[in-house]
Amino acid sequence: MRPLHTVLIAIALGVTLAVPVSAGSLNAAKQELALPLEDLILLTKKVENIAAENGARVFLVARVGRDPKELPAGVEFTHVSFGVYSSIRTGDGRVIPGYSIYNLYQRDDEPRVSDLVVDFPIDFMAGSHVLKAGVLIPTPDLQQRLLETLSSGDHRLVHTPDYSAFSNPYNARFQNCTEWVLDVINAAIYGTTDVEQLKANTRAHFKAQTIRMNPFKLLFAQLFMPEVRMGDQRGPIQTVTFQTIADYLQANGLAERVMTVQL
Repeated sequence: MRPLHTVLIAIALGVTLAVPVSAGSLNAAKQELALPLEDLILLTKKVENIAAENGARVFLVARVGRDPKELPAGVEFTHVSFGVYSSIRTGDGRVIPGYSIYNLYQRDDEPRVSDLVVDFPIDFMAGSHVLKAGVLIPTPDLQQRLLETLSSGDHRLVHTPDYSAFSNPYNARFQNCTEWVLDVINAAIYGTTDVEQLKANTRAHFKAQTIRMNPFKLLFAQLFMPEVRMGDQRGPIQTVTFQTIADYLQANGLAERVMTVQL
């Protein structure tokens, strides 16, 4: 898997990457970690404790998957997911309460295809390159709507498996993890899984992040990185980030708290 942040760095350097950055869909114990596992566990627990202290049944969590100095303007966090308070079955068969992570991940062996995955918070945070996380706690009403959307399986109905690292949220041709999170949020807000209606609402009410890239480097990436597809873009690249989701929810009174959590 080459997440959005990996692609951005590759384009900035004008090179392709032979070794992908670790993705949260893998067990943390099996990943090549950029940070000590003990610190990642502490950061994960701090995020979970903040969510629990705020009574969050559903919250958004974002990680930094690369050195921030290497990321383009406007991109602070590189991967966003849902944390959902759930009953979790442990390896020894016990069922305990805790948070599960709901996310979209690009396939390692098919970089133009994504899957929806449920894993543990430490698996998600294991892909971090900085001991920092973004946390957004929706209002109780939106949390309830999100919980209904996720528990009913409606989140799968707005999943587009055709993956693009720079997917445009204003149409449904391709999708990446942050766009999927936005689509699930809008499905919960508007009470529909009609993708065309959701995209119409997105165009009307959501302001995407503009990513400005050197056109020659972008062309190079399209030639050598299959997950870089521009067929859904017109003009400057438009995509979704943690910050644009936060801005959207805050502007509409749907976010209780937005914070940066550091160890």
